[in-house]
Amino acid sequence: MSDDRTPGGNPEAEEEWGGAPVPAEAREGASEPVEPAPTGRERLARGLWPPRVNRNQLTVALLLFVLGLGLAVQVRSTSENSPLRGARQEDLVRILDEVDSRTERLEAEKRKLENQRSELENSSDQAEEARRQTRERARQLGVLAGTVAAEGPGIRMTVDDPAGAVKPHMLLDAVQELRAAGAEAIEVNDVRVVASTHFTDSDDGIRIDGREVSAPYRFEVIGEPKDIEPALNIPGGVVQTMEKEQATVSITRSEKIVVDALRSAERPDYAQSPSQ
Repeated sequence: MSDDRTPGGNPEAEEEWGGAPVPAEAREGASEPVEPAPTGRERLARGLWPPRVNRNQLTVALLLFVLGLGLAVQVRSTSENSPLRGARQEDLVRILDEVDSRTERLEAEKRKLENQRSELENSSDQAEEARRQTRERARQLGVLAGTVAAEGPGIRMTVDDPAGAVKPHMLLDAVQELRAAGAEAIEVNDVRVVASTHFTDSDDGIRIDGREVSAPYRFEVIGEPKDIEPALNIPGGVVQTMEKEQATVSITRSEKIVVDALRSAERPDYAQSPSQ
């Protein structure tokens, strides 16, 4: 009995491939053309498309989409609620001028303080120079504290409120806007306005530091008129807010405003100078 794996067997089985018998399937496939290896460009294209996305990548993409959508909604809402939206070009220019004016005032104050320091350092009699600056500073603080009368250029603002719609917070907003615009002394209906001034409701009008006042509300303000008046008239500002409540606001500039309503100097009960 012969064995096909022996030299005496089937001659087709005697063909070897690397020293081993070659199966019939291999001999048949050898006659077919061999597919060429893919190029680098083809391998790159196959790696990129179709995309292979796993669960983590889908989660990150979803989170980024939600975050972007939230930011877009927030930006749109802020833009729509901005008081400057739809403002005229001249109003925007006025606001920009107001910002520039505030910057100039801060720079002027900085230069003033630097000059005082220089004078104090270069004075031959530093003690006398220090006393002079102390007296000047005390006068300025007296004006700010309302214990000293003041006069100078400024504005007069009258708020007529026949409907009684002007509220305490509106007058407080006006005072804050005036201070931001560089007002140095403010008086409202013969009441001196200082840092501790507060506005409250009353039965017949508004109370300022506990003193009842009624419309029309008359503001006497000392400061640079060209800075103060535009600050009150900016879009969405003090004047526009009051006029929406049917109040009438008039502003006039003057080279001499007198603020002579005084407040008594109050000695603090607890706060003391470190030197005491």
